Amino acid sequence: MAPFCRVLIVDDELLVRQGIKHLLNWEKEGFQIVGEAASGTEALELIQQLEPHIVITDIVMPVMDGAELTRIVKARFPEIEVIVLSSFGEFDYVRSTFQSGVADYILKPKLEATHLLEVLKRTAQRIPSLKLELAPTDKNTTVQVLLDMLMDGFGVELDEEDATFPYDSFRMLGAECKPSGDKNAVLATAELLKKRMQAELDVSLEQSVYFPLRSEAGRVVLLINLNEQESSQLAAAARRLDDWTSEQKLEARWTLGEPFSDYTEVGDHFKLHFLKMSDYRFFLADPDRLLIAGELPYMPPVEDKFDLPRFSEQLSKQQFESAFSELLAYVQGASHFYKKDVFEFKSFLSNVIFNMTIVLGRLEVDASHLEEAKYRYFKEIGDAAHISEAIVLMEAFVSDAEAVLATRKQGAGNPNMAMLLAYIGEHYAEPLSLTELAKHFHFNPSYLSTYFSAHNNEGFSEYLNKIRVEKAAELLLADSASISEISGMVGYSDHSYFTKVFKKITGLSPSHYRKQYVNQKRD
Repeated sequence: MAPFCRVLIVDDELLVRQGIKHLLNWEKEGFQIVGEAASGTEALELIQQLEPHIVITDIVMPVMDGAELTRIVKARFPEIEVIVLSSFGEFDYVRSTFQSGVADYILKPKLEATHLLEVLKRTAQRIPSLKLELAPTDKNTTVQVLLDMLMDGFGVELDEEDATFPYDSFRMLGAECKPSGDKNAVLATAELLKKRMQAELDVSLEQSVYFPLRSEAGRVVLLINLNEQESSQLAAAARRLDDWTSEQKLEARWTLGEPFSDYTEVGDHFKLHFLKMSDYRFFLADPDRLLIAGELPYMPPVEDKFDLPRFSEQLSKQQFESAFSELLAYVQGASHFYKKDVFEFKSFLSNVIFNMTIVLGRLEVDASHLEEAKYRYFKEIGDAAHISEAIVLMEAFVSDAEAVLATRKQGAGNPNMAMLLAYIGEHYAEPLSLTELAKHFHFNPSYLSTYFSAHNNEGFSEYLNKIRVEKAAELLLADSASISEISGMVGYSDHSYFTKVFKKITGLSPSHYRKQYVNQKRD
């Protein structure tokens, strides 16, 4: 009996480790999970004890991340193969680990049994002691494996490029099924669309050749090696497919991407151009329309960026009517600029809601309802399939905020407190203390502490921390600075204390707060 290929799973999330363990009948396929670890440090200890053949590791983990673990493993145990797990947002980081000897990697959104098993068997072939036999492959299988690897970011090329891809131009044609609670129905629709697309191209394109590209469930995409003389026929074929889909009342939308000339760029082109073009639907008035590169709707040349610092200042000065009016006008006008990044737009909306709850929490009102509701708004905005849904959610949140503000006590506005809060808002990044604040405004520190707590919903230190965390949250979403740098930028000299305060206020550590949004960019 052939020996099992021993596998160690490394991920800081228990649910991910459990999911991987239950994804396959491991021993039936010739593999055996010999252990699991929650960090790179723990993994190194187990590697010495268990001597695995393959290590499957997440890339982002506390204490020691997957990149550092990979470097150490390949230096100390060169015979061990490493497979990296990552999200779309970490792709560039993962690519940097290739030079350390990573055998393969899997995108978490594509972590399903068939693909995992393919990667495991391909990796096991690199281990001489296992002596697994490869199944015979034909030319089409070789091309398909190459395209799969290119889609995953590997730099590989064909030996017989001219014979496989006879023309210099490539385009992607694809259909995306609308989300549905019935997964089987979505998969069945996708298969029907794929067969119809192949049948249409077989008739419409006499010389061009095409190959299926691996994509997520519910999306079918073909890479077409296009004879330029058949460009008009391809666009016409896309229109016929769109008409047929409407006639059949199928829940799907078609996209014909822009031409490109280098097949080795297929992975980057798919992520950076084709999927980006599909995302335009989020903003378009008719999200179900056929999208053809070069025939897109008119878009105004310049969009006025939303002035977030001005908005924050308006909130701090309690100029709520003008702040809310400008916010809603911007959100409603965003639909004209369909090339805007969907993820960044949703993150902006969530960031605005976060800022608003902090500001309202400082006033003499009961904002507990908004504080609890913000997480529901975060989720629903993240799940929104079209800008119309996001607009309704923002209007609802603003309406909730206005209702909270309507309960303010008459005369609650206090010019002295407004002056103190404005000063803190301008100097939060400095080593500000209650003593220094009292000195600046000629107060007795003890009296100021009592006065501040009596006229504000929280004391000086708690309020200052909220302001700093609010600014840090903005920087985490909009800036490439490290978390340590951001802690200094908002007034904390102790990075660990900053992390503790941030988690206490937001419920997430700074790294998980950033990861929660960055890793969703293509999840």
